[in-house]
Amino acid sequence: MWKNSNGSLTDMPRPMSEKIIKTRPKPILTKIVSNTPGRLRLRVAHSHRQKEEMQRLAKTLEANPSINNVRTNIHQGSITIQHNADDESFQNVLAALYDLGIIFADITPGKTEAAAGVSNSIVDLNQRVHDVTNGLIDLRIIMPIGLASLSIRQLLTKGLQLETIPWYVLAWYAFDSFIKLHGNTSQPKSTSEE
Repeated sequence: MWKNSNGSLTDMPRPMSEKIIKTRPKPILTKIVSNTPGRLRLRVAHSHRQKEEMQRLAKTLEANPSINNVRTNIHQGSITIQHNADDESFQNVLAALYDLGIIFADITPGKTEAAAGVSNSIVDLNQRVHDVTNGLIDLRIIMPIGLASLSIRQLLTKGLQLETIPWYVLAWYAFDSFIKLHGNTSQPKSTSEE
């Protein structure tokens, strides 16, 4: 009990306990993939695509009276919600998603696990070639030069032959691979000086 400015005793509001704060759901990043009347399809970020978490979300959503059916695809990170087609139902679905901690954001996929694995393998191979040749050969240069050479050879021997892979496609691949390989991939520099 505290005294207020009038001098009378009053109960002061207490801050929320730490236990309540800790039980709030962590934000789950999702993207609305499709929104048609009566159907909402979401894509969940990679970090939240665990089977238990997706099933928990589905069961909680199915308990909502505005939602008729919930389907999940764990591998794709997709949640499809069938609801009544009216605006009030859609607002109730959005409120339920918000209560679960779902935040709508642009979750551009970036690199998938497979793409990251291939990219890491190529970077590792390039580092090994770099180490073996004492920095003389860099695969980020060799690959575009090889494609460019192949395109020039095809142009000179076959001309503008359009029924096979044309020279300009190979030239484009050479240019594109050079840009992509030199874009944001940086190799670790050695700390030892020779």
